[in-house]
Amino acid sequence: MTNNFEVIDERYEASHHAFKSYAIGFVLSLLFTIVPYFLVIKRLFGDQSLILAVVFFAVAQFFVQVVFFLHLHKKSRPRWNMIVFIFTILIVAILVVGSLWVMRNLDYNMTKVFDLNTNEGYMLEKK
Repeated sequence: MTNNFEVIDERYEASHHAFKSYAIGFVLSLLFTIVPYFLVIKRLFGDQSLILAVVFFAVAQFFVQVVFFLHLHKKSRPRWNMIVFIFTILIVAILVVGSLWVMRNLDYNMTKVFDLNTNEGYMLEKK
């Protein structure tokens, strides 16, 4: 028979470990957000290097979110975790690509330059 204090100690250790994981993830997320912000504001690199640095920090931020907040590194049900994760990435990709497609079509249709010699467009006739 287990002692009640052992159960309490196990729960305390688990919650302490979870808090530590969230705290580390939060600090890393702040770091990976603030550093690229200052790199862009201070213009410390050239354009191409700056884009690469920001993309690097974005990918690092992604992995921090996956490991420390989504806990996909745990071995509880790795197959289901990966299936759900890939499905989520697919849905987000569909939303992003669809939004970009709609915005591109709106930009094309709303900023169309008409030839002034034709009757197209909104040219008023002078009488």
